[in-house]
Amino acid sequence: MVVLIPSYQPDSRLVDVVRTLRESAPAAEVLVVDDGSGPGYEGVFRAAAEAGATVVGYAVNRGKGAALKSGFRWVAEHRPGETVVCADSDGQHRVDDILRVAAAVEPRRMMVIGGRRFTGDVPPRSRFGNTVTRHLFRLVSGASVYDTQSGLRGYPSELLGWLIGIPGERFEYELTMLVAASDAGVEIREVEIATVYDPTAYSSHFRTVVDSWRVYRPLLSYAVTRRRPGGAGG
Repeated sequence: MVVLIPSYQPDSRLVDVVRTLRESAPAAEVLVVDDGSGPGYEGVFRAAAEAGATVVGYAVNRGKGAALKSGFRWVAEHRPGETVVCADSDGQHRVDDILRVAAAVEPRRMMVIGGRRFTGDVPPRSRFGNTVTRHLFRLVSGASVYDTQSGLRGYPSELLGWLIGIPGERFEYELTMLVAASDAGVEIREVEIATVYDPTAYSSHFRTVVDSWRVYRPLLSYAVTRRRPGGAGG
């Protein structure tokens, strides 16, 4: 298993995640992709490598989708046949939940999502955004996914080629993936995980207006396509 962690301008929580993973699952490889964080973050990535991660990356920021696809390419080339579990670098995903998602992955066309239920002290922006996206996704696709924005996802090696070919370079990539799954015959399975937020340390590189448009555009495009004569729902 490879735990893939896309990371842009991380803090020490990335190092903590890597260290905890290496201690709890020594057989797993931790792959960190530096999404063009810049020279000021070299120390954090060096510490992550010293904690046991394989660190790759590039100089200019490209977005979360690009970082994920870069990681998928690395796994396909260097660790063929391995299950890939993607997790965030800010400690939102507990190691036991990462391992539960990994255990649910099967060698066929399916993906596993670690779905939060947004209980407890959750930033209003996150709670509202996920609620809206969940209902829009169900309305457009007919599929029910509770946590459409979860970054904790598991994939069998058979799916890497498909994942690399999905369009999107930034935050829209993961939702585009869900939209594309139905037509591609990819099953979506959801495993409930803990909702972890630290209100005193919460931060995000998500830009409310620009990235919200990026996220919702695949849904709108899919809805329009399905309603055209000759479209999937036509």
